[in-house]
Amino acid sequence: MIFRSRCTVRGRVCNLIIDGGSCTNVASTIMVSKLSLPTQEHPSPYKLRWLNKGSEVRVEVQCIVPFSIRKVYKDEVLCDVVPMVACHLLLGRPWEFDRNTTHQVKENVYSFKHNGKKVTLTPLPPNQRGYGSPKMPEEVNEVLFLYKAAMIKELKQEQPVLFLISRGINTEESIIVPAEVEPLIQKYKEVFPAKLPSGLPPLRGIEHHTDLLPGSMLPNISAYKCDPTATKELQHQFEELMTMGFVRESLSPCAVPALLLPKEDGTWRMCTDSRAINNITV
Repeated sequence: MIFRSRCTVRGRVCNLIIDGGSCTNVASTIMVSKLSLPTQEHPSPYKLRWLNKGSEVRVEVQCIVPFSIRKVYKDEVLCDVVPMVACHLLLGRPWEFDRNTTHQVKENVYSFKHNGKKVTLTPLPPNQRGYGSPKMPEEVNEVLFLYKAAMIKELKQEQPVLFLISRGINTEESIIVPAEVEPLIQKYKEVFPAKLPSGLPPLRGIEHHTDLLPGSMLPNISAYKCDPTATKELQHQFEELMTMGFVRESLSPCAVPALLLPKEDGTWRMCTDSRAINNITV
């Protein structure tokens, strides 16, 4: 459960999130820039893709962020500086470990001892939660959609407006194959079978597995909880794929993340890492 609150950094109110699923503490680049917080080079630069949709972000800078939450808690934390639109300051597992926090999941309350005093942090009420800050706006989202009121306001400015109208695609329409391509398809028709063959290609003496370096540490990432309905559907699809011979048990000690996506007909489609589709751990 994500904990949302507000904190004060150098006299400015900022949005704060505590997320036990984050492997690092993160500070927004816009906050660091606006407040002129001193930065330092990251000792082990790495790449992230989960904070912003789109291209991956290379983390090369760190920053010590002094912050306070109301008058009950004043502290500073070392954060990786990255572009982030979710909040200004994100406290992850490193902060939880250093402060030895206790999270009461039902109430979403964090409690710990700081400077010999017990501190209890409560989340913001739902009606006060928001993204960004009026005094410190975050970067503009790449996807620009207008609400009805904003669109009417644009139309009243008496300037040219372009509209993009999408139309549905009829999947029942027959596919017309050009006459020039038909002989090529007939020549290699075994490449395009009407039904997929049962099973994987024959073994060729080389099995794919992940070789781990001696003494290396596996990524310490929390597993996301799965509801009973999704668990049942995943087990059903795993058994069906193994029966058809499309997958087999993995030789790697690492698990493969799987994601269920709803289809238009009400069924589910399972997505996994394409590099490990043939080595799903069951």
